[in-house]
Amino acid sequence: MLSAANSSRRTSAANSGASAKRVSTLSGFAIPALLFASGTAALIYQVLWIKQLSLVVGVEVYAITTGVSAFFAGLALGGFVFGRRADHVERPLRLYALLEVAVAALGIGATFGLANAAGPFAIVEARAGLLAWVLPFALVGIPALLMGGTLPVLIRALAPQAGQMGAAGGRLYAANTAGAIAGALLTAFLLIPMLGVRGTAFAAAALNLIAAFSAFALNHRAAPRPVADLPAIAPRRTAHARLAILLYSLAGGIALGYEVVWSQSIVQFMSTRSFAFSVVLATYLAGLVIGSALYARWADRIRDPWGVFAVLIAAAGLLALLEISVLGRWLVLLQTQVEALVLALTGNELAGMSSRFAVAAACIVFLPTILLGAAFPVVLRIAVDAGHVGRDVGMVVALNTLGGIVGTMLTGFVLVPTLGLVHTLAALAIFAAAIGIFAVLRGQGVKRGTRQAAVAIGIAAIIGAIFTPTDRLADLLPGARNGTLAFYEESQGGTVAVVEQRRGQSQFKRLYIQGVSNTGDAMPSLRYMRLQALLPLITQRNEPRSALVIGLGTGITAGALLRYPQLDTRVVAELLPAVVRAAPLFQGNFGAASDPRLEIRVRDGRRELLRSTEQYDLITLEPPPPSAAGVVNLYSSDFYALAAQRLHSGGQLAQWLPLPTQNDEDTRSLVRSFLDVFPHAALWTTEFHEMLLIGSFEPLELDVPRIAARFEQPEVAGALREVGIASPAALLATWITDRNGLERYAADALPVTDDQPRIEYAPWVRSNEIGRVLPQLLALRSDPPLRDADEAFSTKVADQRERLLRFYGVGLHAYGGEREAWARDIKQVMRDDGGNPYYRWFLGAGP
Repeated sequence: MLSAANSSRRTSAANSGASAKRVSTLSGFAIPALLFASGTAALIYQVLWIKQLSLVVGVEVYAITTGVSAFFAGLALGGFVFGRRADHVERPLRLYALLEVAVAALGIGATFGLANAAGPFAIVEARAGLLAWVLPFALVGIPALLMGGTLPVLIRALAPQAGQMGAAGGRLYAANTAGAIAGALLTAFLLIPMLGVRGTAFAAAALNLIAAFSAFALNHRAAPRPVADLPAIAPRRTAHARLAILLYSLAGGIALGYEVVWSQSIVQFMSTRSFAFSVVLATYLAGLVIGSALYARWADRIRDPWGVFAVLIAAAGLLALLEISVLGRWLVLLQTQVEALVLALTGNELAGMSSRFAVAAACIVFLPTILLGAAFPVVLRIAVDAGHVGRDVGMVVALNTLGGIVGTMLTGFVLVPTLGLVHTLAALAIFAAAIGIFAVLRGQGVKRGTRQAAVAIGIAAIIGAIFTPTDRLADLLPGARNGTLAFYEESQGGTVAVVEQRRGQSQFKRLYIQGVSNTGDAMPSLRYMRLQALLPLITQRNEPRSALVIGLGTGITAGALLRYPQLDTRVVAELLPAVVRAAPLFQGNFGAASDPRLEIRVRDGRRELLRSTEQYDLITLEPPPPSAAGVVNLYSSDFYALAAQRLHSGGQLAQWLPLPTQNDEDTRSLVRSFLDVFPHAALWTTEFHEMLLIGSFEPLELDVPRIAARFEQPEVAGALREVGIASPAALLATWITDRNGLERYAADALPVTDDQPRIEYAPWVRSNEIGRVLPQLLALRSDPPLRDADEAFSTKVADQRERLLRFYGVGLHAYGGEREAWARDIKQVMRDDGGNPYYRWFLGAGP
C-alpha cells in the first residue's frame, strides 16, 4: 500500500491546472500518436514475418496459417498479461516505452532469425515432427506478445473516466489501426522495394525506438496514475460484461473469417501481386478505423449499447453477403473508369492500377468493416470497468484476437473446403445474425425497437444465405465470360478453375488460379512446356535418370517426362491439390496426373527441396509469373543455390523465363540472379513469349550425335513434332546464347534475393513490353557450340533458325500493329514451313 504522503501528492497533482493540461495533451495527441507508431511498426513486422515464414515453413496454406497464428496468439497473450500489469503501475508510459524498446530488439532478432531458420526447421521437422514448430512460434510469438501489451497499457495511461470509456477507447483503437494501415501500405509500396526485408525491419525498429523515447519524455511530464485504491483481488466482472467480451470474441472470429473469404473472392477483380493484397488489407483496416472513430463520438451517449452492438454485428454479416450477391460486370467497368481517371490525373501507372484495386476492395470489403470497427467502442462501453482499465481492455483485445485465430483456421481449413466461398460467407452471415439475436435477448436494457431491428436483420441474413447462388463467383471469372467452365473448386489454398475456349478452328482450355490465367493447353503452351522438360534432357551431357518438376499446372511439362524412357525417377511438387484434380482435363499431358511412373507430391516446391536431400539430374521450374506474391521465392539466387545442392554432378536446372510479364529491367535482374549461382548458363527460346534458362556447374556440351540419338526415340520425336520441332536441327535452332551473351544482357543489374525480392515489387509492365525485350534477347544470339556436327547439319540448324526468327519477326509486326508487314512476311513463313503446326496455329488453321 502506498504511503498517505504519496497519495496526497498524487491527489494534489491530479487536481492542479498543470496536471489537467498534461492530461489534455496526452488525450488530444500524444497517446494516439504513440499508438499510431506502434500500429505501423507492428504491421511492418507482420508483413515481413509472413513473407519470411513462407521461406521457412513453405507457402502451403496450412503451414503459413499455423505460423502466422503465432503472431496473433502473441498479441492476445500480450494484451491479457500486460493489461493486468498496467493496472498496477503508477507510470504506464514508462512500461509502454520499455515494451517498445524490447519490441525493437526482438523484432530485428526475429527477422534475422527467420532469415536463417529454413534449414534448421527442415532438419528438426524431419526428425521431430511438430517440435520443429517451436522455432517459428518463438521467433514470431515472443515479440508479438510485447506488441499486444501496447494498447491496454496506453489506454491505462490515458485513464479515461467511467463515462468516457467508449469514446477514449474508440479513438485509441482507431489510431492504432490507422498506424496498421500505414504499415501495410508502406511495406509493399516503399520499404521492401527500397530497403529489402532486413532493412525494412530496421525501419520498423526505428519507429519502435522513436515511440519509446517519446513515451519516456511524456512520462516525465505526466502525473502518476493512482493505484492505491486497487484491491488485492480484483472484483469479478459482471455477467453482462463477461457476455459482451465472449460475444465480441466470437465476432472477432467472424471478422477474420470474412477476411479469408474476401481475400479469395476479390482477387479475380484485382491481381495476385503484393500491391493488390496490401490495398485490400489497408481497406479492411480503414473500415475498422472509420467505424471505430465515428462511433466513438457517440459511444458514451448511446442509451442502448447492447442493442447497437447486436445491430452492428448482424448488419455486417448481411451486408457482406449482399455485396457478393450483387457483384457483376459493373464492377469491372467502374474499375476501368476510375483507373483511367487516376492515370489521366497523375500519369502514374502504379497509382492507376492501385486505384483499380481500391475500387474492388471498397465495393466488397469496406462497408462491412466499418460496422465491425464500430463494435469495439461499444464493447468497451459495456465491458470495461474504469477502475480496471488495463485488465478489461487487455481481456477484450486478447479474446477478440483469439477468436480471430479460431475464425481464420475454421474458415480456411473447414468451411471453405467443405462449403465453398459463397456458402461459407452465408454461414458467417448466419453466425453473425445469431450473435446479434443472442445479444438483444440476453443483453441489458435493450429497447424494443432495437431488438426488432436486430431480429429483422438476422432473418434477412438467413434468407439471403439461402437464396444467394452458390456459383456466384464462378460466373464472374474473367475467362468464363468467353468460354465454358469445365472445372471449378474453391479451397483453402485458392480458387482453381478450368475454362474451355476457342480460337478459330482450335479448341483449348486455360487454367485459372485465384482468378488469374496461368497457362493452358493451346499450341504455344504445349510447345514451350514440352521443351521445358525435353530440351534439357536431350542436350544434357550425362544420361539423365531422374527429374523434378516444380509446378504441375496443366501437367504438360510433367507429362513430357513420361516420353523420355531413360528416366527412372520422375517427381512433381505441386502446391494445390485442386490443380492435381484438374490436370486430367488438359490435352497433351499424356495422362500425367494418373500415371504411376510419376510421383506427385502436394507440397511447396522450395519446401520440397528443403525437406529432402534427394538429388536429380534435372530440376525444371514452371511456376507462375515472378511478379505474383510469394512466387519470387522460386526466382531468387538463394533458391537457385538451394536447388543446385539437389543436383547430381553434371545435373542441370531449367528455369522458365516469361517475357511479357515483367519489364526489361526486371528480366535483367532475373537473369543476374541465375548467373550469380550457375557458372555455365545458356538461353533458349521455347516459344515467342517464353524463353528457357539452363544452368549447370559443368560446361554445356551440345554433342550432335548424342542429341540426335535421343531425339529420334519414337516417344520423344513424336512429342516434339506435334509442337513444330520436327528434327534435331530444329531443336538446336532454338539456341540463343551462352553465358557471355547473358552477361552482356544482365550487365550491372541487381539480383533478386530473399532479402531483396525486387521483382515482387517491380513497377507495372509497360505496354507492348515484349516488343522491347524480345529483340534485345534475340540480338544476343550466337552460334550454338555444336560438337561433332558435319557441315550439312550445321546448315540445317542455320536454316531452321532463320525460319524461326522470321516467324518471330512476324509476331513483332503483329504486336506493333504493322499489318502490311505482317501480311507480307507471314506468307513467306508459310511458304517455307507451312506444315509446321506451331506456325499454323497462329493463323487459326488448327494444329
